[in-house]
Amino acid sequence: MKMIVGGVTAAKGFTAASTAAGIKYESRKDMAMIVSEQEAVCAGTFTSNVVKAAPVKWDMRLVAEETCARAVVANAGIANACTGDEGMEYCQKTAQAVERALGIPANQVLVASTGVIGMQLPMEKLEAGISVMASELSGTADSGQEAARAIMTTDTKSKEAAVTFEVDGKAVTLGGMCKGSGMIHPNMCTMLSFVTTDLAISKELLQEVLREDVKDTYNMISVDGDTSTNDTVLLLANGMAGNSKITEKDDNYRKFVEALNAVNTALAKKMAGDGEGATALFETEVIHADTKEHAKTLAKSVICSSLTKAAIYGHDANWGRILCALGYSGVDFDPEKIELFFESKSGRILIYKDGVAADYSEEEATKILSDEEVTVLVDMKMGEERAAAWGCDLTHEYVTINADYRS
Repeated sequence: MKMIVGGVTAAKGFTAASTAAGIKYESRKDMAMIVSEQEAVCAGTFTSNVVKAAPVKWDMRLVAEETCARAVVANAGIANACTGDEGMEYCQKTAQAVERALGIPANQVLVASTGVIGMQLPMEKLEAGISVMASELSGTADSGQEAARAIMTTDTKSKEAAVTFEVDGKAVTLGGMCKGSGMIHPNMCTMLSFVTTDLAISKELLQEVLREDVKDTYNMISVDGDTSTNDTVLLLANGMAGNSKITEKDDNYRKFVEALNAVNTALAKKMAGDGEGATALFETEVIHADTKEHAKTLAKSVICSSLTKAAIYGHDANWGRILCALGYSGVDFDPEKIELFFESKSGRILIYKDGVAADYSEEEATKILSDEEVTVLVDMKMGEERAAAWGCDLTHEYVTINADYRS
């Protein structure tokens, strides 16, 4: 497996387009479309929030009832959440507009929205945007990158990842794009993620792989503890790589599992590091835990701690906040046995051992915590399981952004 430059257009047979439809933002692109040249089996996972946006309901039904999909249409600025029957009707109208423009059946068109909750979509602008994008679809890397930019809201950068690997002597490519910056919390977040591959695989296995991988990737990030109404991950596989269709959990299946995890992990970390107002990607890695679930619970507890996130922002080696977050996680452990470390490209330092502070340099700790990517390593000394979770620091800018998000 090899990481490559690219996103949703990296795999064979996938094209993308974007446009400035004027849905909410001025002078920037705010709509994107992804299209497969031929039918693609589809899988999806969605928000755990009881309040689900209309696009989530639309996609959940299509993923459950339809074998294939060929297009995804996404808009930024308005979430189409808490919009009643009218919101659902707009999902159908969006799909029908794609059918008119490209001849793709409406029941093979997935939709996604992100932005302000409670506002109705300006359908005339969406329909016009679809018409424009239909004539501009392209399989170039630039087209995919522009599509990734178009779905941003408070994101500061577009987010893409892609890999290649071999199945049956055939080169297979898997690539994706996502958006997410605020209202991000485990069990999905204010995120949209679209992943495409030219692998041939059964729908059942595709759905199973995605469902399981989300648990270790997107569900392990948090920015602010809020779980959105619109969270959606869609995975399309069109089979154009020409490999023998994967229908069982053999070596080829395991190669795909590894590739999907690589792409989803990369995208998840990009979202966590681009949290609203963030200055650093904050990772917690738990090692030598007694169970996998305990490792995940402990890691998430630390990256969700507002006090720890604030300490990371201040480059303050306040290990007491980390220990506190571990202690209220619900996992039983002996605090006098664990060890805590800070790591970054500037080095690694032991900060806590044997129930007390280690003999460390505050100056060195501050240097490590001043990098753009910071890791808290927690050695539980209880077993062989491990897990990682990703978040960001908590800054003054986060409050500024969210105090006037609707305006």
